[in-house]
Amino acid sequence: MRVAVCQLNARADRQANLAAASDLLDRAADAGADLAILPEYVDYLGPAPGQPKPEPVDGEFAEFFAAAARRLGIFVHAGSFHEVGPDPEHTYNTSLVFDRAGELIATYRKIHLYDVEIPGRVSYLESRGVAPGPEPVTVAIDGVRVGLSICYDLRFPELYRQLAVGGGAQLLVVPAAFMTHTGRDHWEVLLRARAIENQCFVAAAGQIGDHDPGRTCFGRSMVIDPWGTVLAQAPDTIGVVCADLDLDRLHSIRAELPSLANRRL
Repeated sequence: MRVAVCQLNARADRQANLAAASDLLDRAADAGADLAILPEYVDYLGPAPGQPKPEPVDGEFAEFFAAAARRLGIFVHAGSFHEVGPDPEHTYNTSLVFDRAGELIATYRKIHLYDVEIPGRVSYLESRGVAPGPEPVTVAIDGVRVGLSICYDLRFPELYRQLAVGGGAQLLVVPAAFMTHTGRDHWEVLLRARAIENQCFVAAAGQIGDHDPGRTCFGRSMVIDPWGTVLAQAPDTIGVVCADLDLDRLHSIRAELPSLANRRL
């Protein structure tokens, strides 16, 4: 499987963001990708008053990316968007995955919400407007079991262990809008740790650059193998990077260092 991680800078213009995402998917398909992954909140990352109205999983957002998957003949992980939530005050932060025919094959709602207070640096309470998802999700893509997660989920290893052991995941996907002040110290370390401890490939697609109001995302989208080796990493700009996943290597690593099989808890 060839995987592409798409790195973009979503702002307050939804149509421009979707056009940029479409261009990145075109570039991923031209590079031979079987699966292209977009970042968290791919359609809008700007001031709250301008946020698009939440949509159901069969709304305009889904139709847009289903059409792109069908047109390009690739699997598309559409990052995430604001889905209609359980009550008028809360949405879900939701990922949708489409197959080559544009059919929706997986829906994942972000479980861990980013509630962080760092005096003088960041104050962000995602739970004010977003409800947590109910369950982990894996999906089969071209015979590969893929475990789904979103951004802040990355800090909770128990989720990924459940995806790898209970869900049989071989690839872990992380669309994100990881902030620069934490990303420069934690992003690659955590991604490589999730790959190593679960003996899975990891593909992480991040937002890059400044976003209103006063938010800067780290980027450095990357693909990592089950040994923790970075196979591909995006430079600090909008773009696409690809890597080929060697499933034989995954099986070899799990056989030679059977840490998943040896676990006691």
